[in-house]
Amino acid sequence: MLNGKKIVVVMPAYNAERTLRRTLDEVPRDVVDEVILVDDCSSDRTGELAHSLGLRTIRHERNRGYGGNQKTCYAAALDAGADVVVMLHPDYQYTPRLLTAMAAMITSGQYDAVLASRILGRGALEGGMPLYKYLANRLLTLAENLLLGYKFTEYHTGYRAWSRELLQRLPLERNSDDFVFDNQMLVQACHFGFRIGEISCPTRYFAEASSISFRRSVRYGFGVLGAAIRYRLHHWGILAYPLLAPLE
Repeated sequence: MLNGKKIVVVMPAYNAERTLRRTLDEVPRDVVDEVILVDDCSSDRTGELAHSLGLRTIRHERNRGYGGNQKTCYAAALDAGADVVVMLHPDYQYTPRLLTAMAAMITSGQYDAVLASRILGRGALEGGMPLYKYLANRLLTLAENLLLGYKFTEYHTGYRAWSRELLQRLPLERNSDDFVFDNQMLVQACHFGFRIGEISCPTRYFAEASSISFRRSVRYGFGVLGAAIRYRLHHWGILAYPLLAPLE
């Protein structure tokens, strides 16, 4: 608990057997009430290891994709009574030591969501982010800031915290099951007027850390731009964007 609020960590996992234990060892258990891992039909022993470590473990019988995994994560966290949900990748790329700070930004009542930015400070390149990914991140973020009217330093971090109210109000099931889910969710949060903060976060790039291919990165980039452009067209009243229609 933190400020009387239940904190739940969700881990969207795929072939994370080699890094899960290291990640879990750094989770601040004095603050985190429950950790839920969703195994997206891994080919290794991710699910078995998670269960042996005492995590509530949910396994997809078929691979649903990164976005589909998150949908299961957030639904499970809400069912568990979470007031704040922090998404932490089990690949040890992001430090769990920031969980308390991220959750506190929400339990303080100042923010509805928090993004752990690798761009604030010098964490990205020093942590080993490939230069092409860094440059693509900066260009996409610039375009998104212009189209959405915000001033975030990064839209592409996989380390995020959300309030219960935000998760209940966003129409997440309409979003993609692929990687672009992350950005569609942010576009929705901006559209519905939620308060989003950022915190500086170091990152680690190493052999066992998860990554996507160059081809999928390009596909992701076009998906990100498409979501931002449709957001702007929707707000100009030119073209309705179904992802921004409120839940009934």
